[in-house]
Amino acid sequence: MALVSAAEMLKQAREGKYAVGAFNTNNLEWTKAILQGAQESNSPVMIQTSMGAAKYMGGYQMCYDIVKDLIDSMGITVPVALHLDHGEYEDALKCIEIGYTSVMFDGSHLPFEENLEKAKEVVAKAHAAGVSVECEVGSIGGEEDGIIGSGELADPAECKAMSDTGIDFLAAGIGNIHGSYPENWTGLSFETLSAIADVTDGKPLVLHGGSGIPLEQVQKAISLGVSKINVNTECQEVFAAATRKYIEEGKDLEGKGFDPRKLLAPGFSAVTELVKQRIEWFGSNGKA
Repeated sequence: MALVSAAEMLKQAREGKYAVGAFNTNNLEWTKAILQGAQESNSPVMIQTSMGAAKYMGGYQMCYDIVKDLIDSMGITVPVALHLDHGEYEDALKCIEIGYTSVMFDGSHLPFEENLEKAKEVVAKAHAAGVSVECEVGSIGGEEDGIIGSGELADPAECKAMSDTGIDFLAAGIGNIHGSYPENWTGLSFETLSAIADVTDGKPLVLHGGSGIPLEQVQKAISLGVSKINVNTECQEVFAAATRKYIEEGKDLEGKGFDPRKLLAPGFSAVTELVKQRIEWFGSNGKA
């Protein structure tokens, strides 16, 4: 199946009260694992590249080529959107040009009026190319490729103004953070989420920092309008743990256990299983 815009899959998720998993990729194994997990779950999926991960993988063109070619070679039939995560303005435009089917312009660190104006420009260029757009109001806590947020709560009025630019889905700070959640984390602000949902006319909402949020909070967020949930840290954690176990058990020293195809296989399997589990959490299994 060809890559698709995320607009329709998230519209259907919002109406159906489930969420689509948006999993960050960091290499070939990650990309294959995400695709396999989605295919086995018969679920739509979004594969995301951050600016830093794309640079590591060889650039946006390489990321596009890897995802597109794997969809073909693996016989993937579920809807897949390739999304830029936390993109600067120029990066968003570059990804639209290359063929990404969805982009996030993250201007949350800019003065709000500048964020709004740049969002309008990205929307115009993206929609002309059939590409879906995500923007952010109220920075997400933690750090993502050098963009640091304190975990502020988004202003519903600003969320409405951003929604009215014509973006396809909205990321809003509701107490969520990137990376691992600290023990003293107080949880998501459902009061803020509900207020945002009330003024954005059914716009699909995005939950960043999806790794480590308890299942009951995830499901409550979905019931209030969250239709896209980002997962990255948990994939990194299970990949690292599986790889560490393989090496600590000395399997890399057995025969040709040092072969990267064998060395990376446990991590690949761990990411695939996590993707399938999170798809079940989000309720998108069987929705392709």
